[in-house]
Amino acid sequence: MDPSTPDQLPCWIYRSSLKQEMYLYLAHQDAFEQLPPALLKGFGKPQFVMQLQLHPALSLAREDTTRVMASLRDQGFFLQMPPKLEPYLYEGEQRF
Repeated sequence: MDPSTPDQLPCWIYRSSLKQEMYLYLAHQDAFEQLPPALLKGFGKPQFVMQLQLHPALSLAREDTTRVMASLRDQGFFLQMPPKLEPYLYEGEQRF
């Protein structure tokens, strides 16, 4: 039985060894050979985090599940970039 249906898709998630909060979602376990070399160079050594069965009702922390699923089907991978953090500058009691 195929675990991948139009409404469900297995995915394997890896954390970057070089960039904090950067994650790589793959449609197939350990399928790094399909990735662009520049992506792997900037990502570093992938560290396995978890395996999920994606479906539209599943809520991901920082990504739209249907967008991730579409990328996995089209490209075989999805790269989640770190959040854009903006420091707060303080001067006395005022925040700028």
